[in-house]
Amino acid sequence: MTDTDLTKDHAGLTDTYAARRYFRKFEKITGHLSRVATTMQDEGRLTRADVKVILGYLAKISFSFQALGNKYLMTGRDTGQFFGSLMIDRVESGFPVYSELLTMANDAQQAERHLRNMPGAEELKDQMVRTIVGDLAIPTKLQFAMSQRLYYEALQKGVLFWAQNDPEAIWQGNNGDENRNPRRRFLVHWAVYDSQINLPVIYLMEVEDTGRESLPRDQRRWPEAQRHLMAQSVAGLKLLTIAKGFDTDFDDLHPKRLRRIHVGPMHSSAFTSQSGPLHDVLDQANAPAGEDWALAWTVEELVSESVTEEKSGWFGKVEREIFALDPFSGRGADTGATRTERAIILPQRPFQVLAESNPPGFHDVRKFVVSPNGRVLSYR
Repeated sequence: MTDTDLTKDHAGLTDTYAARRYFRKFEKITGHLSRVATTMQDEGRLTRADVKVILGYLAKISFSFQALGNKYLMTGRDTGQFFGSLMIDRVESGFPVYSELLTMANDAQQAERHLRNMPGAEELKDQMVRTIVGDLAIPTKLQFAMSQRLYYEALQKGVLFWAQNDPEAIWQGNNGDENRNPRRRFLVHWAVYDSQINLPVIYLMEVEDTGRESLPRDQRRWPEAQRHLMAQSVAGLKLLTIAKGFDTDFDDLHPKRLRRIHVGPMHSSAFTSQSGPLHDVLDQANAPAGEDWALAWTVEELVSESVTEEKSGWFGKVEREIFALDPFSGRGADTGATRTERAIILPQRPFQVLAESNPPGFHDVRKFVVSPNGRVLSYR
């Protein structure tokens, strides 16, 4: 267990074994998430293009956890220098706090210099063997040096989930005449590690481009669109606000569909102190290490249902999207979305307790149950 104050939102994992268990748990979870995404594709709820993008971000999240796992591999050991401990949000998200991502990005800028001044991996291994065989001692300081080398090597590769992952555009086809009436379709995607909720958030927007130049090649519109989308990537903003703002600011870019995927929070009886039904379920499940968790997965979606025209200047007209809002119980105005689907991903034993106790509020929550062999089953 960790020797931290559970009353604090953010706490450090200062125990060696607790830190390693935490990273092993997330290694399993991120592996399951990939299978959940492909299951949603098989059910027709995500397209192949959607899943390819999502899997890319999930892989980056996994690589980021692997990098942090190397950085904090020797947490709690006497390494000869103080390097801190992983700070996680124990109360809200169960993920590392936002500052960990910022530090990692800063370290990445200096990774080459650090590696240049470090002994090579083979040299470190050779020194460790000599320390074990010759001195009959545990080479803790050399192990620490190796862990930091692996950390900076991972950062140098650059395939990580950063605090901000700038928009990219994937061409999806053309609905009009490229020369006379171009209506190019793009899947624009980007992601952030939201500082308000300490969670990775993925955005996918289907855009119709009626500009003279294709969006990714337009040296004026594309940088402006990227900056606009990143500035609006805040969990507290409704999808309707984001889509309307984009639609208004770019007369020839038409957002047809916008989705936001919240990866988390993660609940664990060993590492988090959230309250509520899931906390009780995990306590009652008494699952073995590595199986005592549940991860929330929420997809918000906003869809354009029609188009209207409004005047622009003296003679011009521009298209504006009319977005469909959730028609049930007037919730659309509150959520700013056409629909919101909540899901949880959890191992078999916690799911059995959840099914038996059937706590209120979980009737409409999708359950993805993962088995030790990696199979994913979907339940309502």
